[in-house]
Amino acid sequence: DDNADVVINWSGGLHHAKKAEASGFCYINDCVLAILELLKKHERVLYIDIDIHHGDGVEEAFYSTNRVMTVSFHKFGEYFPGTGDVLDIGYADGKNYAINFPLNDGMDDEAYQSVFKPIIAKVMEHFAPGAVVLQCGADSLSGDRLGCFNLSVKGHAECVNFVRSFNIPMLVLGGGGYTLRNVPRCWTYETAVAVGEPVKDDMPFNDYYEYFGPDYSLHLPVSNMENLNSKEYLNRTKEQLIDILREVEPVPGTQIQTGQVESQLVPRGMNMDIDDPSKADGGNASANNPDQRSDGRSDGRKEHPAEMAS
Repeated sequence: DDNADVVINWSGGLHHAKKAEASGFCYINDCVLAILELLKKHERVLYIDIDIHHGDGVEEAFYSTNRVMTVSFHKFGEYFPGTGDVLDIGYADGKNYAINFPLNDGMDDEAYQSVFKPIIAKVMEHFAPGAVVLQCGADSLSGDRLGCFNLSVKGHAECVNFVRSFNIPMLVLGGGGYTLRNVPRCWTYETAVAVGEPVKDDMPFNDYYEYFGPDYSLHLPVSNMENLNSKEYLNRTKEQLIDILREVEPVPGTQIQTGQVESQLVPRGMNMDIDDPSKADGGNASANNPDQRSDGRSDGRKEHPAEMAS
């Protein structure tokens, strides 16, 4: 209702849950439900995911529509959920509306921003969303128990700051994060960034003060782990994704009617009960019953050995 330009829900961001199954600590996908609500008001909604895990549940929900673009920066390979290849770009009307940047271990602040900012800037230029949903999983921070990136709190929050700079209504969500003392540090600082208020580095005394020793500060140094993402790889993948985005018809400043029935300049309404592609179309749904999955999975899902560890 235009009452706020930023809404924050740190308990949200459960991006793995599917329509018919729980997955990866997520039993209901609040990201998808929020986007469905936003689509009642906005013609186009952008979903950005900076959790270390691929936002597979959100991508799957909107894989066949041009009204939602999903952009995910994530660890890829032998890592949960095993999806999010750079070649996964969407299906049918949604072709080129799923953007995936697969990354290797050790991603640091400088390398992350060298790909995040150009990709998001190009997305804003071509897709022109009416609202943004930003999933801020803190498991991409340095020192996370399940993660393997090397981002600082400030580096992670710079993504929030950059998206905020476009002055588009934004829903900010939480997500993963498995080193207890670092998750509140990250989301406290990102709350300050989102609302434009400075926050001191010194931790004020509180009931949980001892959790944050011995530094008792908001920001912590990152580790000295090696960044396995070469500049050549990052630049090559970045250019590959920018080429995909060039295939998206730029949205005009004012809505126009081109006369072409299939034009994406005025996106068609989306049927929320989108069928999964059948085997004949490269998917793993039954051709006779779209709601029935085949026994043999072909979506490459893998569970990280530590994902369900105590």
